[in-house]
Amino acid sequence: MRTSRARRRAGLSMAATLPLLAGALALGIPSASADSAPGGRDALQGTKPVWATAKADQGATADSSKVSVRVHLAGRDAKGLAAYAAAVSDPESSSYGKYLSAGEAQARFGATQQQIDQVSQWLKSNGLTVTGANQHYVSATGDVAAAEKTFSTQLRNYRKGSRTYRAPSSTASVPAGLSEAVLAVSGLDNAPRKSSHDETLPPPDAVFRNSGPFSSYYGSKTASALPSAYGAKVPYAVKGYTGKQLRAAYGAGSWTGKGVTVAITDAYASPTIAKDASEYAKRNGDAPYGRGQLRQVLPDDYTQTEECGASGWYGEETLDVEAVHAVAPAADIVYVGGASCFDADLLDSLNKVVDHRLADIVSNSWGDVEANETPDVAAAYDQVFKMGAVEGIGFYYSSGDAGDNVASTGTKQIDVPSNSAWVTSVGGTSLAVGKHDAYQWETGWGTLKANLADDGKSWTGFPGAYTSGAGGGTSSTVKQPFYQHGVVPDSLAQANGRTRMRTAPDIAAVADPNTGFLVGQTQTLPDGSLGYDEYRIGGTSLAAPVIAGVQALAQQAQHGRPLGFANPAIYARYGSKTYHDVTDHPLGVGRDLAVARIDFANGFDSADGVLTSVRSLGKDASLTAVKGYDDVTGVGTPAAGYVDSYRGR
Repeated sequence: MRTSRARRRAGLSMAATLPLLAGALALGIPSASADSAPGGRDALQGTKPVWATAKADQGATADSSKVSVRVHLAGRDAKGLAAYAAAVSDPESSSYGKYLSAGEAQARFGATQQQIDQVSQWLKSNGLTVTGANQHYVSATGDVAAAEKTFSTQLRNYRKGSRTYRAPSSTASVPAGLSEAVLAVSGLDNAPRKSSHDETLPPPDAVFRNSGPFSSYYGSKTASALPSAYGAKVPYAVKGYTGKQLRAAYGAGSWTGKGVTVAITDAYASPTIAKDASEYAKRNGDAPYGRGQLRQVLPDDYTQTEECGASGWYGEETLDVEAVHAVAPAADIVYVGGASCFDADLLDSLNKVVDHRLADIVSNSWGDVEANETPDVAAAYDQVFKMGAVEGIGFYYSSGDAGDNVASTGTKQIDVPSNSAWVTSVGGTSLAVGKHDAYQWETGWGTLKANLADDGKSWTGFPGAYTSGAGGGTSSTVKQPFYQHGVVPDSLAQANGRTRMRTAPDIAAVADPNTGFLVGQTQTLPDGSLGYDEYRIGGTSLAAPVIAGVQALAQQAQHGRPLGFANPAIYARYGSKTYHDVTDHPLGVGRDLAVARIDFANGFDSADGVLTSVRSLGKDASLTAVKGYDDVTGVGTPAAGYVDSYRGR
């Protein structure tokens, strides 16, 4: 966890123009760093950022500058935690499903009071002021001189892009006597800058509306007056799928998720979520919420609202809540909001879920690119995910909305925390649900956009430029976990070298905003008033809660027994009829697909005209959905037999 770096949303993609016991070793057990450290001390792996180079060195940081750090605690038995988490999650293990309670997990693997006291005393003895301590970390502040003395490194200023940030000039370390207690330290570098004052939440974002014409189901209305694409007239984009259509597409049957609790973590909290969710359910045929079925666990204060774009997260929460309820209408939902979009606060939210075992399934629609991840952050997140796994809690993360990330970052990479070997990475598809809610097909989500020419007779630059698509690919930092052995082809697993690495995603669901989900939310109307409205939305921010809802159905089918960390069970079903094996050409090789879209130029009405475009499907940058496992959809999407396959287990 770093208090100095924000997590971006995985990306609400609006329909707008706009990480076998032997296998545990491959799941990221913390180990001593190969980095050097002074005698009698142990190095803290990766605490010197890769951008802190001699060429970028701008000189020493002033001794009087202030530093805030968190020393993350390793607990009683870090290796034992990883091994047990793997065993209870593996259907082939004799320990499968033998979960611990939150209290048992803490007593067996959590930090001891002695460790907390030792770390606290060490920090104080070096001139730092301890500002907080719990079973996860000890936080402290002080000047640069005290921090340098504590961690046996110098802090210097380095140029990073167009700005200058502080960072250690060498790997930080801790006294050898504390090596078993300390997992990682965060906060020694400060890229980028983070404010710390309390703020109140802003009002909802400006209203967004979709323009018609629409299809009510895929292909129901053809854009006959518009130019052809790929040799045929194309359908208009759907108005937005509803729960009834998604449940039919993914084989919900009569399962409702009763007895299962799904947690959602995001930053901040929509002030109108209860009202909006109720209104949406009423308007779109979902079951009404029961008393206490939707509740929120919120921080005392919020921070960094401007930097994080707080109001933009209201739509994220709204989508997540309404999508989970639409797919699993009887599941309980608990929203656990973060005080900001920064790692420290998001980790605090995740820890609340695990410490109090607030849920069985946790849906998370936020992330960042792997290049921004550092070992301290990864270790802190993995610690939460492993503790959750031993309690029978599964974490689901959206894989990202920028394909291979080349267009957005210039580098081919996957997203985090979706890259963790301890989470289920959820990719995305374009979904065709036809008449009578019949599943037709899916492609990997990847969109090319071409605008209507001025004369209305052709599409300019067809098929157009890449706009967005499901994240996926091969990790540069996380080794291949045991459950991917024999499933992920070496052409993907070894894409970055000879070592087999973690590949994402694991599973997928609808994400394309052109075949997206209808949501309802209170927004700021053009006249400044607030009002409820509905719009179509997508992104793997949709796919993650949809899969979380499907998993709630599967847990109900499994007699209510928690699925826990589900990846071993998900991969055990690979190649069976429980999945739709999604490809980019579901209607045959050479048959490309597209939809037509009309968007309001101003985002809410026709006063400033409309924008007409054609959106090609199944074009996800360098990523491709093919037969078998792929880096767009993983093992595929849940088919009619998926939920039922958990019966009797």
